[in-house]
Amino acid sequence: MNAFQIIFTPTSAAELSRMPKELQLQILGGFRGLPQRVRGTELEAFGKLERDGRSLHRFRVADYRVYFERHELGVLVHRILSRHTLKDFLYRSGLKTGEDEALQENPKFWELIEAAKTTTQNTAGVK
Repeated sequence: MNAFQIIFTPTSAAELSRMPKELQLQILGGFRGLPQRVRGTELEAFGKLERDGRSLHRFRVADYRVYFERHELGVLVHRILSRHTLKDFLYRSGLKTGEDEALQENPKFWELIEAAKTTTQNTAGVK
């Protein structure tokens, strides 16, 4: 069996590192069982956001949402956001639908995810 890696973008790692240690441990504890669930063919237990053929998944830990996608080595964590941040985002955007549906249709959310990806590439020296 291949090793399963949880890869944090620099943005998601920074978001995690700004949290109190107890909260960091709680969030990291939320990843328990993730390898078995992600290796399965369906990720129906997670929220799903799709756009332009790309799929992100979301799971909740305490008051936080972890946005990730499958990666050949395991999962790539793009963002770890407070639910209050998302509620504020939805409120400011004037969206009236469910959280996942609203986010997948909003280009500003995808810009937020892409900003983390750009940071990852620049940190790795990829342009």
